[in-house]
Amino acid sequence: MPAIHSRAVQTEAAQQQKTGLKSLEDLQLESTFTAELPGDPNTKNRRRQVEGAFYSYASPTPTNTEPCTVAYSPEVAQMIGLDPEECQRPEFAAVFSGNAPVPQGVRPYAQNYGGHQFGMWAGQLGDGRAISLGQAVGPDGTPYELQLKGAGETPYSRMADGRAVMRSSVREFIASEAMFYLGIPTTRALSLVGTGDKVLRDMFYNGNAAYEPGAVVCRVSPSFVRFGTFQLPALRGGDQLPLVRQLADYVIRHLYSHLEDKADKHAEVLREIVRRTASLVAQWQAVGFVHGVGNTDNFSILGETIDYGPYGFLERFDPDFTPNTTDLSGRRYSYRNQTMIGHWNIAQLANAFIAGGIVDQPTAQEIVDSYADIMTEQYTTRMARKLGLKEYRKELAVGLITLMYEEKADFTNTFRAMSSVSASDEPGTVPEKLEQALEGLTVDRYKAWGKWLDEYRSHLKAEGRSDEERRREQDAVNPCYVPRNQVMQEVIKDAEAGNDEGVNDLMRVLQRPFEEQPGAEKYKVAAPKEIRMGVELLSCSS
Repeated sequence: MPAIHSRAVQTEAAQQQKTGLKSLEDLQLESTFTAELPGDPNTKNRRRQVEGAFYSYASPTPTNTEPCTVAYSPEVAQMIGLDPEECQRPEFAAVFSGNAPVPQGVRPYAQNYGGHQFGMWAGQLGDGRAISLGQAVGPDGTPYELQLKGAGETPYSRMADGRAVMRSSVREFIASEAMFYLGIPTTRALSLVGTGDKVLRDMFYNGNAAYEPGAVVCRVSPSFVRFGTFQLPALRGGDQLPLVRQLADYVIRHLYSHLEDKADKHAEVLREIVRRTASLVAQWQAVGFVHGVGNTDNFSILGETIDYGPYGFLERFDPDFTPNTTDLSGRRYSYRNQTMIGHWNIAQLANAFIAGGIVDQPTAQEIVDSYADIMTEQYTTRMARKLGLKEYRKELAVGLITLMYEEKADFTNTFRAMSSVSASDEPGTVPEKLEQALEGLTVDRYKAWGKWLDEYRSHLKAEGRSDEERRREQDAVNPCYVPRNQVMQEVIKDAEAGNDEGVNDLMRVLQRPFEEQPGAEKYKVAAPKEIRMGVELLSCSS
């Protein structure tokens, strides 16, 4: 695999003044997490239950083949204080594959947490294939944790090898950066490094295991503390309960410092996490993103999208769509259910706060109950903007969603084409751009859409805005491009074969998701109307 950098993720920001940016050798990492919270005294890297600790030390396992950088984000490099040109060095691939230590680093570790998986308490889970290298302090003074995903075993690997394959790593790298450019809170991705080693995986858990190319993603966030980090000591109970308060105080001190002086700071941090989570889920719904594995261990206390596994963006509209093969029987994490899951997960976090004695039950209940109103307000505001309306019209929105469902219409393309509607269109007509997005309508379907459009136009006329003003607003919130699964499948095949151009080209387009880009038409092609296994439907195997 050629050692090239990702042209796709180069931005103007990456070319700006580099004053204060560091070389790889000068990049110094710290770790408030391991310095201030209790850790596992057992330093052996073997699978085990770990109690009374939030982490275990675990060093990456070097690969047998020389790694090379497939792609990197100059913007993220600058964010953590690293000169982007450093990412082109062979030493960068060695460090961010886990083959070499950070020259001025702290001791790497894996976080200990639990979680509810598909509604059932799973007990201890932890970072089974993620190893934190420590925190790099960015030019703005913010500490960013650098975490290698796929760098080898940890005490929490259970029966797994701690590695990750190229297909899942490409998907995580692309999604992390694409979500950022869509304006949705997310963990970031610094790099995607091919290890050169082969990893054995059963993609569909059907007994057909095969060797696949390995890879490591370096993901970046101010924190990787999850709901499940609080849950584990709370549900273990007994002498573990004081850890809940200790963790909450750490989170407030470093991540919600504006709340530190409040008398009810624990209730206030819960309230802030609820607000951020409700806003995040509303943004997922508005852009048609389906996480696929909304377990409590996959929800961040920062309200960021985290742990990109079998995710997908809605294409052929179906509210029951889930991209996760493991979820097909119950569709717990389908598009329709994501809003409910966010609420349910928040309740589990609140239960942990109650068990830890830091928030009383009535206060926690009041805070949890606020989720629905926040989520609804956030979602309806976004939907109004997507329709170019000043005020959300429920019946109008439901009518559109119903038509899209009946049509199996592509979510992204349909909303993008809505700005082509004019208040002065002839009654009963469907604008050409929208008709193209709907891929050909029968006479009856054309009439159905025309009838709804007449109602829509009446609202546009009543609001009295110019088409030009409205279209600018709509096009600023309805993307042209999202990471479509069928597009990524082709990119993954290329990357597995040693051709990184697909990753680079796709990332370059996804950096400007709201702008029509000449030559990028293939990234807008809707998926076939029949869902395909291995493309629209994916497993957790990675």
